[in-house]
Amino acid sequence: MNLKQKNSKNRKIIMLVIIIISAFSSFVIMFSDNSNVSYALSKYGSRGEEVRKIQTKLKRWGYYKGNVDGIYGSGTLEAVKYFQRKNGLKVDGIAGKETLKAMGIMTSSTSSSTSSSNSNDVNLLARLIYGEARGEPYTGQVAVGAVVMNRVKNSSFPNTISGVVYQSGSFDVVSDGQINLSPNSTAKKAAQDALNGWDPSYGAIYYFNPKTATNKWIWSRPVTVVIGNHRFCKWFWGRRKKSVN
Repeated sequence: MNLKQKNSKNRKIIMLVIIIISAFSSFVIMFSDNSNVSYALSKYGSRGEEVRKIQTKLKRWGYYKGNVDGIYGSGTLEAVKYFQRKNGLKVDGIAGKETLKAMGIMTSSTSSSTSSSNSNDVNLLARLIYGEARGEPYTGQVAVGAVVMNRVKNSSFPNTISGVVYQSGSFDVVSDGQINLSPNSTAKKAAQDALNGWDPSYGAIYYFNPKTATNKWIWSRPVTVVIGNHRFCKWFWGRRKKSVN
């Protein structure tokens, strides 16, 4: 092999190496980009639709008082920290993977794991809401779900959603079989809102319909709010009654 042939062969080898390296680099970049967009990371200074979703959720649940403008400013930062603190998350003011999951904001990387972890709770709570409060205002349906969540947090009740729902004598829909009805999309949404911390019942652990309630004890409980046909109440006095149309 003469020098000219040897140089030609070397150039071909070099070109082949360059092509392989370029292809590998493109794959790495593509994989890296996909992993970065699998879930968004909103933080102070961010703007966009995800920030708007975060603000909307936090405003609905009472954590955020500002405008829903899609700008992650100081007000949104403090609201996210407040939400994180109340929900046992790392308090850093960054709406990362775990915070977005807790808010119910689904992304490509969190949707599968989140749905598998809380789908049973959402479904059971939605079935209870559908059986107990279908036809009630949406806020009232969320409030029924919130009562369950408040009981879970109360040491006098079971500490799981299923334990509260199936506690003997707690809910008529369990005894009459309506708990087995398939919930509609509204009940599912109300269940998710209740799970995410929205409590329009103002901390109530009971509710009743005054048109049908015959238990004298429940009538003696302090009412926190009236929503539709339901009165929501606590064990003890301390908050004035509210009305929600």
